[in-house]
Amino acid sequence: MPVFEYKGRTLAGTTVQGELTASNREELERLLRQNKIMVTNVHKKAAEINIKFGTGVKKIDISRFTRQFATMIGAGLPMVQCLEILASQSESPELRKIISQIKESVQSGSTLSDAMAKHPKVFDQLYTNMVEAGEMGGALDTILVRLAVYREKADALVRKVKGAMVYPAVVMIVATGVTIGMLTFIVPVFSNMFGSLGAELPGPTVFILGISNFLQEQFLTILLALAVLTTVFILWVRTESGRALFDAFLLKVPVMGNMVRKASVARFTRTLGTLLSSGVSIIDAMNVTAKTAGNMVVSGAIKKAVIAIAEGETITGPLKDSGVFPPMVTQMISVGEKTGGLDDMLSKIADFYDEEVDAAVSAMTSLIEPIIIVLMGAVIGGILVAMYLPMFDIIGQI
Repeated sequence: MPVFEYKGRTLAGTTVQGELTASNREELERLLRQNKIMVTNVHKKAAEINIKFGTGVKKIDISRFTRQFATMIGAGLPMVQCLEILASQSESPELRKIISQIKESVQSGSTLSDAMAKHPKVFDQLYTNMVEAGEMGGALDTILVRLAVYREKADALVRKVKGAMVYPAVVMIVATGVTIGMLTFIVPVFSNMFGSLGAELPGPTVFILGISNFLQEQFLTILLALAVLTTVFILWVRTESGRALFDAFLLKVPVMGNMVRKASVARFTRTLGTLLSSGVSIIDAMNVTAKTAGNMVVSGAIKKAVIAIAEGETITGPLKDSGVFPPMVTQMISVGEKTGGLDDMLSKIADFYDEEVDAAVSAMTSLIEPIIIVLMGAVIGGILVAMYLPMFDIIGQI
């Protein structure tokens, strides 16, 4: 929505000015009248050209904001004052700007959830739905605490999974760089030496020299091809069908698939449990969870469960039929449905699978490390042996 700059007077005659987001001038004037401000001048603010990637706001900044906001609301501070303090204390310029805009919307009569919903890239549907449930139930402080706990645990889960991939990725990059360096700079030295000797070269040496020559002659072509393939892959994964196939593939990858599955289960149960405990209806909670599942296969299973619930069935059947959720999870969800304690049961499942993700990360790391080391040694050792084989033949002839 457009941003308007306005000037006006309060009932006491004081001149005020500022900026406010509204769909049109009439809505702006209505919002200001609700705040007892008579508009004297108003015009639409010129749009700023701001090209950037992402939102510019880190997840940890949002988690920190949520925790601090929950503490202040729980202490009894007025909402506008809380937002003003949080805006001034934020280390992120982008988040500071967004909080200030939310504060202005709240001052103009908007609800907190509606004000946050204007920034969907920072405050997603799960966040705004929980805030709305807290406002309607008069328990915003409690909801914010739950939301802070949820975000902190969700962020910790993401860090665990990403952390598990850092070491193998770094080692692979280093190994690839060393291999390319040897083929580009070291092998050609041996090639010139062998050419001057005029000796017949063994098959492994000829093979390595062929790779070295190809790499030197087609290096730019290879880089361009890799860039094109990477771009095509990224664009394909961003499509709905491509993302679905890739997510299904991830679940089937040995070792890694087990970790991805457990992380998806933990995220699903944590999100759904938090929404249900905050007073969000089961249908709305499932729809939000489907959009924030992080895996298209899991999202598809949740959507089928939503249809089943709408038809009067339980959510257990569709989740079980999907093949994504382990039997223990579906059995515990079934028990939770029957006992009326589904939110508590989901939280327990999430806590259990958080620990399972830790174990899966450790298992994957301990398994990948020796595999990468063996592959790295085999490649580099194979190159060195292939280069020294002709020397052994020459020494044997002498």
